[in-house]
Amino acid sequence: MNSKTYKEQQPQDVLDRINRKENVTIIDVREPDEWETGHIPGAKHIPLGQIARALNEVDRKQEAVIVCRSGNRSSQACEFLSSMGYNVINMLGGMSKWSGDMEFGK
Repeated sequence: MNSKTYKEQQPQDVLDRINRKENVTIIDVREPDEWETGHIPGAKHIPLGQIARALNEVDRKQEAVIVCRSGNRSSQACEFLSSMGYNVINMLGGMSKWSGDMEFGK
């Protein structure tokens, strides 16, 4: 039985949605030094340890794709956020599988 309360998507599917100009909210939960090494353009940076304090920065009604390096921390964030009533998707494989454009720096 699958007890997950959130969806999952492959990085290519997330990239396809961005390329189709869908309104995709992306939240990157990596640490600041990881964020600076490259992140998805337009993503919001909320490190995993700060997610509980940043709930007001996430629209509960808007679907959000949660991203980390490999998919583990983003799944933890998805567990927490979905338990709080947020509509979230875990990007499987994280940035290690991302093939789209990236922004660098803060």
